[in-house]
Amino acid sequence: MNGFGPRLREERERLGLTQRVFGDIGGVEPNAQGKYESGERTPRVDYLAALANRGVDALYVLSGVHTPAPLDSLTVEEDRVLGLFRRLPEADQVALHHLLQRLAGEACAREDSHLRTVGRQAVFDDALP
Repeated sequence: MNGFGPRLREERERLGLTQRVFGDIGGVEPNAQGKYESGERTPRVDYLAALANRGVDALYVLSGVHTPAPLDSLTVEEDRVLGLFRRLPEADQVALHHLLQRLAGEACAREDSHLRTVGRQAVFDDALP
């Protein structure tokens, strides 16, 4: 995504929030939020600071570069998965990234139905060695 507005919208959608809720967090009206996302207006620093305090990657919104996770914050399993991912050929990394996005999108769509998520997770846990 190019530009501040689309990246702001991407972060809002990543967090699963409406423009109204996002605007409330930043202290602006929903119409202002829409104008920020469309690129018609530029928000103030205090707006971005409030969003960053609620999990928005402000560096990404401003620059298009994601804030890297501190390596010491990775679990052993996350570190293992990252190491395996880095050994894959680039084409396989792209395919895996696409798959993860699809799976995450599916998980977000099911988030409202805790029972189905729990049922699916139980099946998944049973399949692990």
